[in-house]
Amino acid sequence: MTQGPLIVQSDKTLLLEVDNPDALACRLAIAPFAELERSPEHIHTYRLTPLGLWNARAAGHDAESVIDAILRFSRFPVPHALLVDIAETMDRYGRLQLTNDPVHGLVLQSLDRAVLVEVTRNKKLAGMLGPRLDDDTVIVHPSERGRLKQALLKLGWPAEDHAGYVNGEAHGIDLVERGWSLRAYQHEAADSFWAGGSGVIVLPCGAGKTLVGAAAMARIKATTLILVTNTVAGRQWKRELSARTSLTEDEIGEYSGERKEIRPVTIATYQVLTTRRKGVFTHLDLFGARDWGLVIYDEVHLLPAPIFRFTADLQARRRLGLTATLIREDGHEGDVFSLIGPKRYDAPWKDIEAQGWIAPATCTEVRVTLDDAERMAYAVAEPSDSYRVAASAPSKIPVVRTLLERHPGERTLVIGAYLDQLHQLAQALDAPMVHGSTTTRERERLFGAFRTGEITTLVVSRVGNFSIDLPEAAVAVQVSGTFGSRQEEAQRLGRVLRPKSDGRQAYFYTVVARDTIDTEYAAHRQRFLAEQGYGYTIIDAGDLLPS
Repeated sequence: MTQGPLIVQSDKTLLLEVDNPDALACRLAIAPFAELERSPEHIHTYRLTPLGLWNARAAGHDAESVIDAILRFSRFPVPHALLVDIAETMDRYGRLQLTNDPVHGLVLQSLDRAVLVEVTRNKKLAGMLGPRLDDDTVIVHPSERGRLKQALLKLGWPAEDHAGYVNGEAHGIDLVERGWSLRAYQHEAADSFWAGGSGVIVLPCGAGKTLVGAAAMARIKATTLILVTNTVAGRQWKRELSARTSLTEDEIGEYSGERKEIRPVTIATYQVLTTRRKGVFTHLDLFGARDWGLVIYDEVHLLPAPIFRFTADLQARRRLGLTATLIREDGHEGDVFSLIGPKRYDAPWKDIEAQGWIAPATCTEVRVTLDDAERMAYAVAEPSDSYRVAASAPSKIPVVRTLLERHPGERTLVIGAYLDQLHQLAQALDAPMVHGSTTTRERERLFGAFRTGEITTLVVSRVGNFSIDLPEAAVAVQVSGTFGSRQEEAQRLGRVLRPKSDGRQAYFYTVVARDTIDTEYAAHRQRFLAEQGYGYTIIDAGDLLPS
């Protein structure tokens, strides 16, 4: 009889033995409610957190199913206190409910009178609540619906929002499935969103999140505001919607630094909405420009703080967040939960790969030994500058060139964070470079040439982290990153995961400087992908380079 792969500890950590035959089944069972913290070779460490348990609760998992998964895979008896804590934590979700009273409008109702008394006495809720209607009900100022949910989450009493949504301005939108159809998981994701009204869909890069958005639009059939990371991503949305739905190009507007079109479906960039003039966000009135029935947040894990603040006023609108990973390096996952909505659907990356909808990928970490001058430059660098010195070491350049030679003819992205380093690489590789200052027209020209094979290598800055539709890319070489950002690592791998026409696999390399903080940050970045089942092979750069 196989021993269970999971060791459950009273400090709310779950230790998963990777080599156990039941490890994969266990990982899939605990993924909806447990967060991966560390992922070395043999034992992966997960942690139970209130937010993770509340997300699971909102997605339809009850305490009984969570406890059953833990007991089923645990090798040793599970501490009873931990099981009680799981049940009680999950039970806190929904004891407070936002509903619409036919006479008084928005109200906060309690299934536990003492909880309502507790929160109404809290000074942090001052100004959000009106008079008591009865022992279990208090009026809520409609404009405070979002901020109240934020505050209640921080108090440990997440409210279940049953207050409903305005329909918004009706607008006919249908999917036009000619030669294609929604995949099963896309149907499930759209159905989960529709059942919940608002929330977040988590799907791997390349798995067709745009089509889930289109399916949601077709269900709601109303004017829609779509927020995206940049103009190129917005134009990709427009192309997809024009091709896959009944919408015409004239019905889809672009609201960016270049154009200010407001149409029944309007696609706006985060950048233009967060532009300030004399301290004022001059374009936030776009949120009220039409009676939107749906607001879609693409790459919701990147949502800027000003958009969070305005989203607090949009609680009567249906909201859909799309992302490959809900990880936010700023710790604002709770704001996504309370203001956009809880996680409604999450598909493991390897499940989608097994179905053939994203390419299988090999992940390799290549460790470079710095030369004496580089080591000394790193040794004397100020702590705030040490990562940049290590990550952008010139010794990485011949390694990158050799990696490209291993994949002749393959379309390759070289991705990094430091412009000086990327300019050097572009020159050494004789490849064009795309960065923040590259015009939208030039970006589209270069991406088009990459798709046709006219260009086989592109050097890209952090703009390569976001929504670049380059299904032909089969190789990515990461030379530097945003310190230890896990979501960035996931986004970068995602650039090469779109399925290839001939079924070939993708290759993801990250080049790091040995004996420096670069190696530590690389290990941190890899945590999310390890949770998804990707393993990194570590090789020495000396084994690649000619002697």
